Amino acid sequence: MSSIWTTIVQEFSDVPDLNEATVICVRLAVATLLGALIGLDRERKGKEAGLRTHMMVSVGAALFILVPLRSGMEVADASRVLQGIIAGIGFLGAGAILKQDQHGAIRGLTTAASIWVAAAVGIAAGMGRETTAVLGTLAALFILGVMSRVERHVDASHAPDAGAGSGKSDHHAP
Repeated sequence: MSSIWTTIVQEFSDVPDLNEATVICVRLAVATLLGALIGLDRERKGKEAGLRTHMMVSVGAALFILVPLRSGMEVADASRVLQGIIAGIGFLGAGAILKQDQHGAIRGLTTAASIWVAAAVGIAAGMGRETTAVLGTLAALFILGVMSRVERHVDASHAPDAGAGSGKSDHHAP
């Protein structure tokens, strides 16, 4: 029984002290919170990939880069990890993109892009670049919030010109 307990203790020895535990907790908390902020925007707009999805993507990306870096992997070697995250998120984002109707309207591009950004924010937080993660989130929220209003205003001001061939068929009912 003693050897089982020793084995269990050894399995949980990857966090040697309070400092390391604090670093891990802060980085994962930042990734989770920032992913939630991006996801909240998508949730409020009724998108399929919302709050929980963006949180999971961000914290998952943070974990994927945090573990190897905190285990001693050099940043240059971690580039393979980053490539895997980016490719994997591309597949997840592709699932958010849908061709909606016979007119070829495409939906989900912004949600797919926001999933991609949530992963990037998670990577930044996981690497200990919390300020970069916060600034990236603020940029994303600006794009999702303010720029969507600008886009609607521009679309409305060109409404008589909108239609076939305008490239904006996804903004109009068929």
